[in-house]
Amino acid sequence: MPDRKPPAPPPPKDDPTPDPRPVSEQIRARILKAKHQFHANDNISAFLEPGDVDALVDEVAAKMQGVLESLVIDTDSDHNTQATAKRVAKMYLKEVFHGRYAAAPPVTEFPNASYLNELMIVGPITVRSACSHHFCPIMGRVWVGVMPNEHSNLIGLSKYARLAEWIMCRPQIQEEAITQLAELLMNKVTPDGLAVVMEADHFCMHWRGVKDDASKMINSVMRGSFLKNPNLRREFLALINLKN
Repeated sequence: MPDRKPPAPPPPKDDPTPDPRPVSEQIRARILKAKHQFHANDNISAFLEPGDVDALVDEVAAKMQGVLESLVIDTDSDHNTQATAKRVAKMYLKEVFHGRYAAAPPVTEFPNASYLNELMIVGPITVRSACSHHFCPIMGRVWVGVMPNEHSNLIGLSKYARLAEWIMCRPQIQEEAITQLAELLMNKVTPDGLAVVMEADHFCMHWRGVKDDASKMINSVMRGSFLKNPNLRREFLALINLKN
């Protein structure tokens, strides 16, 4: 019988050795390789792999424990702060800043079959964010005005709130937050015009600094027909009636 050839060696497997770097460094390396921006109010979900968020929670918790120790808090005997580092890490990664780490919520878009072309207003939408300067809360309300056309996409009312939450749950400043929201909605809805107004309390003013608990910040972003048509803009601002 002819000699049989030995079986071909199996294909090389990926290196099973785990990456020894902290998960934050691994994610940062992916972002830098892609030459992508990763400011405080940027979404970086495209660069995360399964399990990264939970690993980040553990990494942040360990570093937060160091912060507590540097604040000279005895977390060993203080029952109130024994798990504070982990709680804070989970809060940042999975709640108040989750808009950085989670992909955009799914939004079903419907064609404008009835050719609606009249002003639509959604709001007030309650929003919560955090100032990127001090990580103090920003609590406020958002109104959205839409002037659709026959080619616009219509989205459910709840989706405006979900998209607003996704944008706002990041450390940022109010002026940039509603600009991001306006750009997102313009891409989703493709209307003739879009208006976004936000009114908010900033706890970096209430809690520290001047400690003024009466001041609010109101700002707006106008796109398309809201920017060009002063009558439409006045109608929208009159209808939302910020005093209520």
